[in-house]
Amino acid sequence: MQQHPDLLVGIESSDDAGIFKLNDDLALVQTVDIITPIVDDPETFGKIAAANSISDIYAMGATPRTALNICCFPINKIPEKFLEQILWGACQVLEESGCLVLGGHTIEDEEVKFGLSVSGFVHPNKILRNNTGKPGDILVLTKPLGTGIVSTAIKAGMASEQDASEIYRSMTTLNKTASEIIGSVGANACTDVTGFGLIGHLMEMVSNTELGVEIESEKIP
Repeated sequence: MQQHPDLLVGIESSDDAGIFKLNDDLALVQTVDIITPIVDDPETFGKIAAANSISDIYAMGATPRTALNICCFPINKIPEKFLEQILWGACQVLEESGCLVLGGHTIEDEEVKFGLSVSGFVHPNKILRNNTGKPGDILVLTKPLGTGIVSTAIKAGMASEQDASEIYRSMTTLNKTASEIIGSVGANACTDVTGFGLIGHLMEMVSNTELGVEIESEKIP
């Protein structure tokens, strides 16, 4: 299939979002993500889902601008107020990011699922890719790893209140400040470490390149 000349980032590199050039000074960045609940509190779940979706925009060096909610909800099993709380949690995070909610879509399902389609903008010359690293680059993690492990422990009743509180704070914190710092100091490559874990995303960063990765496990937060 022939690639469109204005398609700057497509699916070929498994990057965090797609990018389409609008003009010489502006490119549209688009992504979509949806997750199942990893916490019991619906408002916190909405915050986590929103921060997770917006993070892909930040990973491309872009600024989020608009969003559409996507929700699957078992309306006959769970009170509608829980859906309202999910949406309210998401709205709080979106407002913090400066991203405007334009609407969304909800369907009835057997399991709760929530996420967002997010659009943002970036200058075509300031795009960050996941596979443009250079020899000698140092990997910087903007958040500690382990959210998946601790979330599983919470569901099993094995995590302390302190662990739970810390992981909720991490998962609801935007990468906005980190993105701004990256933009000011410069970076060769960037990606959002989520569902595939550190190893999975590092594989994507070095795939189809001549680069390798050396990890010093004791230095990983």
